[in-house]
Amino acid sequence: MHEIFERLIADFHERPLPRLTRRDVRLPALRGKVDAVVGMRRTGKTSLLLARAAELHEAGVPREGVLYVNFDDERLLPLEARELDALVETYYRLYPARRAALSYLMLDEIQNVPGWERWIRRLLDTEAVQVAVTGSSARLLGREIATSLRGRALTTEVYPFSFREALRHRGMEPARPPPYGGRTRSRLDRALREHLVEGGFPEVQGLDPALRVRVLQEYVDVAVLRDVAERHRVSNLPALRALLRQALAHPAGELSITRLHRELRSQGLAASRDTLHEYFAYLEDAYLLNGVRLWTRSERARRVNPRKVYPVDTGLALAHARRLDPDWGRLLESWVFLELRRRGYAIGYYRTRSGREVDFVAEHPAGGRRLVQAAWTLEGEGTRARELEAAVEAMRELRLREGEVVTWVEEETVEAGRGRRIRVVPAARWALELD
Repeated sequence: MHEIFERLIADFHERPLPRLTRRDVRLPALRGKVDAVVGMRRTGKTSLLLARAAELHEAGVPREGVLYVNFDDERLLPLEARELDALVETYYRLYPARRAALSYLMLDEIQNVPGWERWIRRLLDTEAVQVAVTGSSARLLGREIATSLRGRALTTEVYPFSFREALRHRGMEPARPPPYGGRTRSRLDRALREHLVEGGFPEVQGLDPALRVRVLQEYVDVAVLRDVAERHRVSNLPALRALLRQALAHPAGELSITRLHRELRSQGLAASRDTLHEYFAYLEDAYLLNGVRLWTRSERARRVNPRKVYPVDTGLALAHARRLDPDWGRLLESWVFLELRRRGYAIGYYRTRSGREVDFVAEHPAGGRRLVQAAWTLEGEGTRARELEAAVEAMRELRLREGEVVTWVEEETVEAGRGRRIRVVPAARWALELD
């Protein structure tokens, strides 16, 4: 095993670090804590570690001060936790001076090694190291890390590219914040429309549409099999896939487990309502779906009201859509949710006392609450009144002075009386202002 580790270490230090699109995700990197990077497959967790390695090198840390190992390498399978000591021994034998300095260990897909948690706890207690780990959501989920490492880990979630990151990847990121002139606004509005269709998975950026759909469908297939079915020993795969298809085909829709249960029974698929609730939780754990509850102080009301369901990526939803023409309104609402979620907002939908619905009430851990409606356009019979009246009523009940209606291109400020106002803002500008 020493020889294999020696070869892997030498290969990493000889290989130039790749040039990667900078992400807006930052690792806390606190001394004595493990950075645990989690998220759906193919969202860029490995790239985040390699980008961190490049940053450290630029800051003066020598290449040998950073060690990256991918435990998905077939030469390391199978591997047991007790054999991980050979990795550290080999590293310090190659670079003995590193024992007197802080070294950075980046361990990719570490969940492939049973018992890795205990080994890392011991490593933190005995060596001068900063550790970052990534893994598929099959076993390396946030709450499991918290349990296994007993408060020694900080979890960072990685999502597909945000709109700003997608612009940066294409060399289109604006050099300054809004407002923008007419030419820039038109360019950003077109880019947003393309982004809603393409989604944010790094690997599919710029791909031919047919090939992109195939790749995204494969992502889902692998995640379902490895991160849900294998991990939770799911035996009723047809019911699991039916639940996922329903959610992906209707982004930003309400999910009724009772209705789905009846539909499955009519198709001859036996699955209890409790089982379907469990399957939905598994899909959330694998970062395929996000369930949003009613925003209320009543726990009972949260339980009895249906969840609204958003996919982890708009491109992923389109790759599983049952219609050829995009439902721009649902895609925009899903995208608004994701832009808020990746910035750490706690999100719920709101229903006023008169029954009007607002898409999002979002509260940030650092403070501040936003009320956000998403509408592709306010044109059309009744649309403007419906969206604005719901926002005004919710603002009044929640005692908020400002609300937002995110559209594709429309922009105005609506005075709502008693010092309240609603910003109707183009989606591209809204997202870039969030930063």
